[in-house]
Amino acid sequence: MANVSLGKMLEDVSDKYPGKISLIYEDRRITYEELNRSVNALGNHLKSLDVKKGDKVALMLPNIPEFVTSYFATVKSGAVAVPLNILSTPYELKYLLDNSDSKVLITTSSSAKKFEEIEKNLSSCRHLVLTDSPDGETSFQVAAGKGTPELVMPEISGDDPAVMIYTSGLTGKPLGAVLTHKNLSTQSPLLEDVCEGSEHDTGLSLIPLFHSFGAAANMLCVIKLGASTVLMDQFSIDSIFQTIEREKVTYIAGVPRLFLGMLLHKDAENYDVSSLRLCITGGSTMPPEYIPVFEKKFGVRLVEGYGLTEASPVCSVSRVNMEQKPGSIGIPIPAVEAKVFDEGGNELPADKVGELVIKGANVMEGYYKDEDATAEVIKNGWLYTGDLARIDKDGYIFLTGRKKRMIITSAFNVYPREVEIVLDTHPAVAQSRVIAKPDLMRGEIVKALIVKKEETTVNEKEIMRYCRTYLSSHKVPREVEFVESLD
Repeated sequence: MANVSLGKMLEDVSDKYPGKISLIYEDRRITYEELNRSVNALGNHLKSLDVKKGDKVALMLPNIPEFVTSYFATVKSGAVAVPLNILSTPYELKYLLDNSDSKVLITTSSSAKKFEEIEKNLSSCRHLVLTDSPDGETSFQVAAGKGTPELVMPEISGDDPAVMIYTSGLTGKPLGAVLTHKNLSTQSPLLEDVCEGSEHDTGLSLIPLFHSFGAAANMLCVIKLGASTVLMDQFSIDSIFQTIEREKVTYIAGVPRLFLGMLLHKDAENYDVSSLRLCITGGSTMPPEYIPVFEKKFGVRLVEGYGLTEASPVCSVSRVNMEQKPGSIGIPIPAVEAKVFDEGGNELPADKVGELVIKGANVMEGYYKDEDATAEVIKNGWLYTGDLARIDKDGYIFLTGRKKRMIITSAFNVYPREVEIVLDTHPAVAQSRVIAKPDLMRGEIVKALIVKKEETTVNEKEIMRYCRTYLSSHKVPREVEFVESLD
C-alpha cells in the first residue's frame, strides 16, 4: 500500500487545498493550511514534553477543532492517540490512563478536575494540557497559535500504531484496541470510494469524535477528500436542521436516534434540507421500516452501515448505486471479506445463520497488553465479531442477533458484566443482572435486575446515583427492577 501515514495524509491535503475550509465550529472557520500549521506547532509542543514515537497521548475532548488538532499532532509526531469518552468518571479515567500508559492528557478546563482528583495515584500520566482556560492563554493555545509551524515527522510505517480506542470488555474491564496507520487508511477513502463524495461535500459531525465511527466517518473520510466538516458539540434537533440549512450540509453519518429524531420532529418541514445528498446510519440497528419514510420525507438517500471498533470500525455499507435490501447492513467495503462461520469455524452457505467474521487490512493489531483477549477474537486472521448474521447469495449481510452478552445503546457498547461489578459493590445489593431493554430511539437501554440484601432499603434513584459515581452515563441503568431472585 502506498503512503498510509495519517499525518502525511493531512499534509498532502493541506498542500492541495491550502485555502479551503476544513473545520467549521460555531463562528470559527479553519482552513486546511491553518489546521496543518496548528497540528505541527502542537506536535512540537508534545515533543517538548518528551513525547516520543510510540508514546501514548490521551485526548478527552468534545467535538471541537482542538480534538482534530490534538489527534493529528499526536499521530504526526509518531505517538499514539488515545481518545477517551468525555463523560468518563474519575474512576474510569484512572484505569484508562494507567492501562494505556498515557504520558499526557489533553482536555478542557471543565474536565481538568477529574484529572486533578486522581493525579497523585497515576502511574505514567505526568502532563495535563488544557485547550482552554478562564485565566488567559494555555500552553495548548500558545503552542497551536504561535509555535513553530514546521514539524519533522519520524519515519512512520503502515504497521505503526496510530490510535488506541477503548471498547468494553467481556470481563468487565475496557480493552484498548490498537489501530495502525494502515488500519485507519482503509477508512479514509470511504466517502469517495463508497459514497461518491468529493471535495465539495460538507459533512455534519454529531457522533463524538472519540468514538471510532465518528472519527472515521466525520474526520478521516472528510479530510482525505479535502471536504469540510461542521463540528457540533451540543445540539438539539432544531439546531441540527438550522445547521444543515445554513451550512448547506451534504452528508451526515449518524446513529439511528438522530435520523428518527429528524423524522419525528414536528417542525421538520420548516427547514430547507435540499443540500443533503446522503445520510449514513450505523452504530446500532435502524428499524428498517423507517428508512423509506425518511427518504421520502427529506428527499435524500439513507443507507445503513456496520462496523466495530476492532475493525477501525467500518466493515460494510449499503451502496448508493446498488439495490437496497431492507434490514441489510450492505456489502463489505473494498478489500474486506465477510463470512459466516458455525461453532466449529466452518464457513456456512448463503442464508445460514452463524457468527459474522471479518478479514482485511481494517482489522486491529490487537488489544493492548492483552494477548489472551486478542486470541479470543482474532483466529487465523479472522476477526470474530460476536454478532450473528446471514449473508444472502448477492453478498448482502443481515444481522440476526448477538452471540455475546452486550447492549448497544445510542451506538455505545455496554458489556453487562462491567455494570454488574459496580452494582455488586453497593452495600444493599446481594445479586444483580444487567439486561437490554428494546428502545425505539436508543436501540436498547440498560436495565438492572437487583436482589436486595435482607434488612436493607434502597430505591431506584439511589442505585442510579451510585452507578454514576463509577460509570459513564451511557452505562448507567435507565431502569432498575427489584426482584426476589435471579433464577
